[in-house]
Parts: sequence; C-alpha cells; structure tokens
Amino acid sequence: MPDQIIYEHPLNERIRTLLRLEQLFKEAAYFLPQPEEWGSRSAIDSLLKITSIFSRADIKSEILKELERHLSKLGGIRRQPGVDMQTLGQVLDELEQAMQQVYRMNGQVGQQLRENEFLKSIMQRTSIPGGSCAFDLPQFHHWLQQPSAGRQQQILEWYRELEPVREAIALLLSLTRNSARPQRETAFQGFFQKSLDPQVPTQLIRIGIAADLPLFAEISGGKHRFSARFMEAHDAERPSQSQRDVQFSLTCCAI
Repeated sequence: MPDQIIYEHPLNERIRTLLRLEQLFKEAAYFLPQPEEWGSRSAIDSLLKITSIFSRADIKSEILKELERHLSKLGGIRRQPGVDMQTLGQVLDELEQAMQQVYRMNGQVGQQLRENEFLKSIMQRTSIPGGSCAFDLPQFHHWLQQPSAGRQQQILEWYRELEPVREAIALLLSLTRNSARPQRETAFQGFFQKSLDPQVPTQLIRIGIAADLPLFAEISGGKHRFSARFMEAHDAERPSQSQRDVQFSLTCCAI
C-alpha cells in the first residue's frame, strides 16, 4: 500500500492502557540517548507518567491475563490445517517467556520507583506548570548538571525495573495488530460505520489514510459497532467532516 497515516482506536480498557504505556515507552526511548538536560528531563517525565499509570491499577495482573488469553487462543489453533507450526511455536515460546518474566517481578510494577525519594520529589511538582524549575527542585537541578553519561546510566537503571512489562506490552500489541489483514473500504461523504461480531470481540480498530490526503480519522465505538468520520482541519475553526468519498484501509483486530 502507498504511504499511510494509521489511526488506532481501542475497544476495551485493557488495550487502551497498553497503547498509552507503549507511547510513553517510545517517548522515553527517543529522549534517553539525547545528552542535553532537556533530553533527561523528558525521559524522566515519561518515566513518571508510566509509574503513575501503574499506580492506578494492577497492570501486572492485566498483562498476565492478556498473555494467558493469547496463549490459550493461539494454542487452540495448533491442529487447524494450514497453520505454520514453526512460526506458531515461536510465538507461543515468546508468550511463555514474557509471562515468566512478568511473574518474576516482585510486588506491584513500579513500586520501587514510586518509593524513590528523588523521583517522588519531582513527581510532586509535575502537576504545577513549570514546577520543576531550579528554585523548586535544587537537587534535580544539580543532578541535571552532571555529565550526560552518568545521567543516562541512572535513567537506564530506573527503566530496567520496567523492562519485562515493556517487552510484554510490545509483544501483545504486535500480535493484536497482526491478527487481521487490512481491507479496502470507502467512507461515503466522509462517514463509515460497521457492525462487529460480539461473539468474536474486536480489541482494536486500525484505519489507514493516504498520507497525502488533508484528512484525519475520528473513530468511536464499542463491542457491537464502530464509526469513523474523516475530518478536514481548519486553522482557526473546528474541524469539519469531509463531504468527499474517502478510500481507506480498515483492520479489525481480534485475537
């Protein structure tokens, strides 16, 4: 397919949380190698947001449930004709390894990071715009002036506690995204709606639009149906639904 912009919409809270965590881990991976103070600031900001998500729910239990569900679903297709047993076996091994690594994590994910007094002091100021200024957090200011190699190594050690979860999330989302093939669809006058089979719950909707089209997709829905509106952006006004017929790719991911 030509270059596309992909828009994703989760249809359950578990996938919604995994997508948010995936984005934060990607942000951290981008900023961590940057030697400047602002790279370290942004990497720590992503770390604190990740630990905040972990503090709101038992993410460890949710990830283990999702790994077990994938193992059960994929294990059940071993005897179906046409299955690539080598590829399936490799995926099942990856799921089992990911489950073992998450099981071995002690206590709630991110607990040690939340108890770290240095990180806690930064977290307490993040809700205030500009709250991490040098006069607010002199210890943080001092730390940011240290050689970049030492700062990066320290941040890596903090992220290492979360690595089993990051790997499990990457595996689960990869399997979900690749669980179905994209289909060509048309949104007439910028609107598309589709019913879903509640007996085979869809976890994620993926819509691809040609990158050169001046449109973006707004997706909403639940387990029974979803809709997509293809919107035109305006500089100073609210976006409006396009009146053109829009060709796009649709993937309803269910596993």
